[in-house]
Amino acid sequence: MGVGIRALHPYVGRVCVDIRSLYEARGHDMSRFGNLMMRRKSVNMPFEDAVTNAVNAALPLIRGLTPAERDRIEAVVVATESGVDLGKSLSTYVHRYLELGPRCRSFEVKQACYGGTAALHTAAGMVHASPYDDALALVVAADSAGVPALGEQWEGAEGAGAVAMLVGKDATTLELDLGASGCHTFEVMDTFRPGPGIDIVNQDVSMLAYLECLQRSFEAYRARVDGADIVDGFSYLAFHTPFVGMVRGAHRRLLRQQRGAGRDEVDTDYERRVRPSMEYGAEVGNIFSASLYLALCSLIRHGDFTEPRRVGLFSYGSGCASEFFSGVVHPSAVQDLARFGVEEALAARRPLTVAEYDTVAADGDRAQFGVRDAHFDLDSYGELGKEFTGRGLLTLDRIDGYHRQYRWT
Repeated sequence: MGVGIRALHPYVGRVCVDIRSLYEARGHDMSRFGNLMMRRKSVNMPFEDAVTNAVNAALPLIRGLTPAERDRIEAVVVATESGVDLGKSLSTYVHRYLELGPRCRSFEVKQACYGGTAALHTAAGMVHASPYDDALALVVAADSAGVPALGEQWEGAEGAGAVAMLVGKDATTLELDLGASGCHTFEVMDTFRPGPGIDIVNQDVSMLAYLECLQRSFEAYRARVDGADIVDGFSYLAFHTPFVGMVRGAHRRLLRQQRGAGRDEVDTDYERRVRPSMEYGAEVGNIFSASLYLALCSLIRHGDFTEPRRVGLFSYGSGCASEFFSGVVHPSAVQDLARFGVEEALAARRPLTVAEYDTVAADGDRAQFGVRDAHFDLDSYGELGKEFTGRGLLTLDRIDGYHRQYRWT
């Protein structure tokens, strides 16, 4: 086996909100609700941020390593668009709270939702170049939605969470097809975060940019990989998922462009090759840099991998950058991921009422980037705070002079 992902684990949060209830409470046009194709979304509490999401995603992977294996981690790369400092990297916190060895590269990557893919390829390149066959890298894609623009149509799509990936030369989960990728990029202001707690979204521009990048990046992939075919070349497809309905529309357009496929062929292909990757996204929402890798987790759990199967992956990040690449998922990935109990974690989330959700969202600005001082007492959040008590999760304890300090529950 070659270089790629040896293991991965998503952190899906401890609380969630029902999207239909949210839409109804906001008075949105419910005739458009079906296009979203989402059921719930995970919500960060005010004492959670991109750091806690990253550590809580990575902790089960690190616990599964021997001390010698931990020492072989040569890099910690964190992808996020929810950074907490313009200079200091999230990876420094991740490295500290996971108690990793000091002989290690540590840095942060940012390019909107494409960041997770940039981090994965960077880590894979470092591992591939290492003189040590047992070299490892930890990649974490971690994000948290900014303070929601309550009432906006896109509010319901923005989730919270992270996906951690252990990268090595013996890739027993996703073996990357090294060199088999196609990229497309240009400058566009589709979604952006120009200040703390400010999310600006131009839905129409973003959808058009996403669709153009999917087409162009696959054409670049096809130019590099002789004989590449969007249907015959891949057992499954996984896409960056702003919301599930967006992926369904993008898949439809791509098959029409590449194969001239009709409605029945498109619908059948979606159910067979794409829908297995959408199950987690419909429950968690868009987790930005981790969105594609949450789709990969879902695909591994809901697809058929009784034998190695090649998957095509599309990564998009606003602004914009995109890439279509591929790899082989191995049968061992299924049981490796199953042991983490992702379905159980999704089912165990505490549902918020819309009123509770609004209260949590309003309090969330106390943990935003740029906050100088704050203190977070889990007991003050009542039953919601108890969702974290005794679970061994990292939470934000306080901010003193901009210095974030965390504690284990």
